[in-house]
Amino acid sequence: MKDNEKQVRALGLCSGGLDSILAGLVLKHQGIDVTWLSFETPFFNADKSRKASRRTGIPLITMDITDTYLAMLKDPPLGYGKHMNPCRDCHALMFRLAGDMMADSGYDFLFSGEVAGQRPLSQTKQALRYVEKKSGFDGMILRPLSARILPETEVEKLGLVDRERLMDFSGRSRKPQIQLAAELGLTDYPSPAGGCLLTDKNYSIRLKDLFDHDTPFGIGDLHLLQFGRHIRLNPSVKIIVGKTRGDNQSILSHYDPAAYAVLDVRGVGSPVILVPVHADRQSLAVAAAVGAGYTRIPAGQEAEVRVRWPGGRVETLTVTAMASDQVKPMMLG
Repeated sequence: MKDNEKQVRALGLCSGGLDSILAGLVLKHQGIDVTWLSFETPFFNADKSRKASRRTGIPLITMDITDTYLAMLKDPPLGYGKHMNPCRDCHALMFRLAGDMMADSGYDFLFSGEVAGQRPLSQTKQALRYVEKKSGFDGMILRPLSARILPETEVEKLGLVDRERLMDFSGRSRKPQIQLAAELGLTDYPSPAGGCLLTDKNYSIRLKDLFDHDTPFGIGDLHLLQFGRHIRLNPSVKIIVGKTRGDNQSILSHYDPAAYAVLDVRGVGSPVILVPVHADRQSLAVAAAVGAGYTRIPAGQEAEVRVRWPGGRVETLTVTAMASDQVKPMMLG
């Protein structure tokens, strides 16, 4: 770059995986000023991206997009993948938000670590093209790891990058990425692993149930879908029963104290049992019996269950512990 030339600036979507890291480094090695952007919702976070930023020195911007993401997730134009994952519309939304930041903050183009053909739903050439068009920034999205097998972008036509120094990776093999990592001196990187809860079967079953019943929920409820047993007693009442001590702690760290009563079984090691405050008395008693059934109290025997209501009121119910086979038909995921 000549002294009087403005340095090219690129803003890249980063998941924190090897492909994201390589895409950033490939551009950085061309003298481009690279910044990463990572989004967060209850379904995925930026923890891996933060580690990648520390490893490489590439700056990272994080942004919580939960409200915007939920609006898309409830009715994605292309529907879902195997579970509740709207991958193509998810990527289009992320690039639209990144493009808005690009326009506002003076970046010259967008990029990502996507590899053509690596994923059958979201990274086919057709899917990559769909994302570009739906993002609103067609021609300004570069995929450095597959650029030479994809149509030339405006980014390349404008001379913002050297196309010949970009990659031609395709397919599911990781060998080219591993070789490139070695060439770049990159030895510490995460092994491939899914980081999105929307691709998880059980989480997706619970999320669909939450959407289907159209009851008000908060961000904490989306986090709670990860933990415990979720049991729908009737169309208006779903309860959550902890499985382990760690589960109990996670449930108590995410629940809304104004929205739930917290139950526990007296005199024995007990799961945390969450019951929505709008539950009727019969549902409350069933929830207590279900919770008692997950202690060492034998099914059919009486148990005392403490109910702690918002505001500090406490009561005790005497119920008959329910057998687990009675609960299974009501279990979500």
